Amino acid sequence: MEARTTTCEDAIRVALASDFRLYCEGLERMLRDTPGLELVASAACAADALLQIRSLTPDVLLLDMAMTDALSVARAVPRLSKSTRIVALGVPEAEEDVITCAEMGVVGYLSRSGSIQDAIAAIRAVARGEVHCSPKVASFLFRRIAALSGERVSPDPVAGLTVREAQILRLLQRGLSNKMISRQLGIELPTVKNHVHRLLGKLGVHRRAEAVSLIHSKEHPRT
Repeated sequence: MEARTTTCEDAIRVALASDFRLYCEGLERMLRDTPGLELVASAACAADALLQIRSLTPDVLLLDMAMTDALSVARAVPRLSKSTRIVALGVPEAEEDVITCAEMGVVGYLSRSGSIQDAIAAIRAVARGEVHCSPKVASFLFRRIAALSGERVSPDPVAGLTVREAQILRLLQRGLSNKMISRQLGIELPTVKNHVHRLLGKLGVHRRAEAVSLIHSKEHPRT
């Protein structure tokens, strides 16, 4: 790991982590030659990368995802330096890989076909607090957000009821007693009581009135 002292106060301080020497040397040259960017560290392994992230807290980490233990580095960065933003290099544009990186805190994505100018644009974008990625990667991220949002939506309380339980619930809404329901459906009173007991449990309530109120609130939400 080679660390350098920052010479420009306004420069974006960048650390690089890659064990592919040829690739790494090209990126180092780019960082040295680009105005507004300052290479503060270059690591060839995960252990060195973590040491330098902890001690130097760079603004941006360029992380080669083909490096051994790259995901471990990405996972540890938020704990070691809350201000360091990660640009993942060489990320396959496959949904599983992108989502894995996102869950580790990656905010910049550069595919294997990315250019030097793409790398510079990614560094500057994430340093401004933005997410940098291709339209394809963005579609994966938005789809994941939509899925998570859907998981937070309250489930339909009637969905878990059997046909008979749903039928009895409707009769409860009409104010019928267990005995009246028994007559209406032509089933024994103890059977009605069992159905009512089970549907109350599935709805997470203790009383008939609570069940009726719950279903009413779902059918007639306040605006």
